[in-house]
Amino acid sequence: MLRGAKPVADSSKGGRGSNSAQLRRYNERIVLQILRRAGEASKAELARAVQLTNAAIGAIIQNLIDEGLIFEAGKRHDGSRGQPATILRLAPGGAYSFGVRLDRTNMETVLMDFSGQIIDRRLHDLILPAPSEALQILTRDLNELKSRLPEKDRERITGIGLAQPFNLGAWLHELGLPEAHFKEWDDIDFAGALEEATGFPVFGENDGTAAAVAELFYGLGRQNDDFLYLFLGPAIGGGLAVKGDVVRGISGNAADVAMMPVPPSNLATAPQPRKQWDLLLSRASLVSFARHLEPDNFAQINRTDLQNAVERDDVKFREWMEDCTEAIAIALRSAYALLDVPLVILDGDLEGPFRSAFCEAVRIAVEEAAPEKRHSPQIAIGSFGQDAGAIGAGSLPQFFNFSPRATILTGGKEKGAAGRGAVEDNNSFPARAARLGSLLTTPGSS
Repeated sequence: MLRGAKPVADSSKGGRGSNSAQLRRYNERIVLQILRRAGEASKAELARAVQLTNAAIGAIIQNLIDEGLIFEAGKRHDGSRGQPATILRLAPGGAYSFGVRLDRTNMETVLMDFSGQIIDRRLHDLILPAPSEALQILTRDLNELKSRLPEKDRERITGIGLAQPFNLGAWLHELGLPEAHFKEWDDIDFAGALEEATGFPVFGENDGTAAAVAELFYGLGRQNDDFLYLFLGPAIGGGLAVKGDVVRGISGNAADVAMMPVPPSNLATAPQPRKQWDLLLSRASLVSFARHLEPDNFAQINRTDLQNAVERDDVKFREWMEDCTEAIAIALRSAYALLDVPLVILDGDLEGPFRSAFCEAVRIAVEEAAPEKRHSPQIAIGSFGQDAGAIGAGSLPQFFNFSPRATILTGGKEKGAAGRGAVEDNNSFPARAARLGSLLTTPGSS
């Protein structure tokens, strides 16, 4: 049963004016939030969930149907004598967005629909080029992806989400990358340049936080409001969700787990830290895996090489995995003591048997490191694997355009998360929108 969501009452005279419009828009987004979490619901179920009258919820539903954001998916008979209930769902073609994921060793662009499905993508496995060259590549990719939509649907594109590590010019020594053009990335407003080149609004965010948004919007966050998220890629990134919203921090780098201190690695292939403690990214990253496989040639190792080492259960893979998960367990015990979140979601760039093996190894290491009479958080596999960063990027425009955020009620601007047009809104989703409790079973949820 749907429950727990309530609208904000309209206190303006006669329900007129800008306050009334803001409240109506806010309540519409609560309905979208419920349908995204539940998968489907009837008008009566929505009315009970948000505690609005049938007339009020009917007006909201009709407006969302008219806007093409939801549709009537059929009838449902509950066995009673009354009329069958009309089932409502999100319309996949109601809105579209682009997602751009930039990393130090790859670039990916996707076109997504309103249900979070990737329609098409462009992927480049390469050392990230200078900003000017990257802009040319991305502009071409975005134009190609836009051409996949019929002309009438292009007006439903909500913008471009840009997910990238902050300070791309940092930690190059630890990651074994050349400094040549990476320093240029620290001196450019790339979100602004991309917006100017394409004409679309750009929503920029830390890549770990963007991937956490994907889990909130389309993954395990539909059933869990509070979690710490880790993604193992060329480096390791993180994101934090509390009360159904992402926590950004003052600089947008909350949950930057890569910078957490850990003891130095015991692997002979690991570079020695400059100080007594090392950083988590030095031990927990695919670059550290590649370095252990081929110490003298690790910069040439790609994801396929790493995937093959996992699938043949290479002894060097097992050695690195033990070292990596030991370091992650130390970091997670510290994070858990501070945050007290019930769930840690792990994901990464390697597919197949890697994710389940990685998740299980971390779970065991965390439990072994647990102090006496202290619980350990649940460890779960992320929903999206290699696609997490791209889906996270593509989620940003829809997250800021269609979530019931507090800025709607205050009249604040909603464009952006970080960088251009930033909104410094660290308020969580209101409890009535985020804490829906036990919803209808979500089709396809894990």
